[in-house]
Amino acid sequence: MRQEKQEPETNLKGTFASVLIVGVIIVVMWVAVYLLYVAR
Repeated sequence: MRQEKQEPETNLKGTFASVLIVGVIIVVMWVAVYLLYVAR
């Protein structure tokens, strides 16, 4: 059995960045909907 060298830290950094970006987009959407609701 041969173990291939991987770089899990790089993958985790990319995953963390992606999750943060998606989270920020969701929060911005919720804030926009809330502000539209309050403005009516």
